[in-house]
Amino acid sequence: MEFNPRRTAAALVLALAAAGAPSALADTSTPAAPVVPAAPGKVILSLVKVGGVPPLSMIGHRITVKGIVVPYVGGQTAKVSFYRDGRKVAVQVRSIRALGTGNGEFTASYASPVPGLVEARVAHYLTPLQAQFTGRAPGVRYVQVNLGPGATGPSVRLLQSELSVLHYAVPLSGTFDEGTGRALVAYRKMTGLERVPYAGRRVFELLARRAGSFHVRYLGDGRHVEANLTKQVLAEIEPGGRIHAIYTMSSGKPSTPTVIGRFRVYSKTPGTNAKGMVDSNYFIRGYAIHGYPEVPTYAASHGCLRVPIPDAASIFAWVQYGTPVDVYNQGGGGSSHARGNAGP
Repeated sequence: MEFNPRRTAAALVLALAAAGAPSALADTSTPAAPVVPAAPGKVILSLVKVGGVPPLSMIGHRITVKGIVVPYVGGQTAKVSFYRDGRKVAVQVRSIRALGTGNGEFTASYASPVPGLVEARVAHYLTPLQAQFTGRAPGVRYVQVNLGPGATGPSVRLLQSELSVLHYAVPLSGTFDEGTGRALVAYRKMTGLERVPYAGRRVFELLARRAGSFHVRYLGDGRHVEANLTKQVLAEIEPGGRIHAIYTMSSGKPSTPTVIGRFRVYSKTPGTNAKGMVDSNYFIRGYAIHGYPEVPTYAASHGCLRVPIPDAASIFAWVQYGTPVDVYNQGGGGSSHARGNAGP
């Protein structure tokens, strides 16, 4: 018989297999361990004990950023970078701690020695156990806390923005002008501070806590004016109790008090009259809301509600015939008698 190498080799393989011998063609390598993917991750950032809209802080005051990591994986860290006006000024590496809820937590803090917008950016780089994730906290505006007439710049702009959010009539120019001073005096009246056009540390602390809001008393009066004789401020109120604007004012002095009660505007006279009253809105007899050259920070008029002349035109345009005017004194003072000779 003729020898056939291929047939002989095949027969040998079959024989070995039948005898239980391992085949030279069989795969005898150890199976690879299954690949475990790194846990996904995300971070939720928040500011701790930082107030204001937008958030603000004072130079030298330490702010804290808190991060919640979902899910928690042991042995992980987060890199926290602080930027001021876009330039990196500090880097901190923080261990992520277990919260016991399946999530993790870390905190980092920073105090800016100069004004500027401070932002915290967080990064966790890819590890075998957890995927990469990043996050950014809301920016915090560090401000100079000693501001007076003539000051300019971001700190003044932020002061104006904070007053505007609370509905004080204030320009948004970035310059501490007379309009800013009037709005600041009104705010200081509402917060019980000395009635001067100056913003120091205490003002910014109160603004960060949202203090100084005007509390509407007469929600049922719809679109109306409220004159708070205790605080010496006047507020324009939209339907539903939404505050339109708050102004400083001066009401009747003790010898010629402003009448207390609920009234309606029955007459409006634009321009300046013989008594020096500007853009007058009469609500009962000779009592009116009007502009005047002299508006002290205390009650000093002859019964009318004086407002600074630069504010008079805006008030005159907002107030309409029939607009309710609610005049009250939180301490219960004032007069319930409308005199016939009330004046500016």
